[in-house]
Amino acid sequence: MDALGILHLSPVMPVIVVHDAGLAADLAAALVAGGIRSLEVTLRTPAALAAIRRMRDAVPDAWVGAGTVLDRTQWEQARDAGAQFGVSPGLTRDLAAAVRAASVPFLPGVATVSEAMRAREAGFSALKFFPAEAAGGRALLKSLHGPLPELRFCPTGGIHAGNAPDYLALPNVACVGGSWLVPEEALAARDWARITAMARAASALGGRHAAA
Repeated sequence: MDALGILHLSPVMPVIVVHDAGLAADLAAALVAGGIRSLEVTLRTPAALAAIRRMRDAVPDAWVGAGTVLDRTQWEQARDAGAQFGVSPGLTRDLAAAVRAASVPFLPGVATVSEAMRAREAGFSALKFFPAEAAGGRALLKSLHGPLPELRFCPTGGIHAGNAPDYLALPNVACVGGSWLVPEEALAARDWARITAMARAASALGGRHAAA
């Protein structure tokens, strides 16, 4: 599956911060049960790499990726842990070279027209738009569609259940990213039913994605 295919797996890609890898398999199962199949585990905690491996091993219907990938070393570690795709908040030349050397889908982050053009020039057409709300939100994405109609975005940063449908209505938005699907208190309480219910509600936000 390519990067665009991953964006079309679910209308919302949860941004997941895991502090206890022992919760990873149940969390992934709860999200998939609610119809969310693309899971971004951020590399912000010591448990992240182990969580990626456990999710991938335990829940074959999930596509498990590594988020907040900042450099070549982190990308290699994520792939060794079994990450099926990568997500970064930005894009450097060295990271772009490392990604091109691998056959694993990658979503580089952009926040401006020039960054989107550079990512396009480097061979990327599926991008993370970050930080979405701070960088111009829906207005900027709508403006990008005219000169760069072939690019597709996953806006992340300031996205929630209230504004996600407005982003998903844009022609160049394939999905949105957000952390609201995995509330810290629900994860700590192992409230898998709540997380599945939230995932089910998120899955219903974009009917066009189910057919993609």
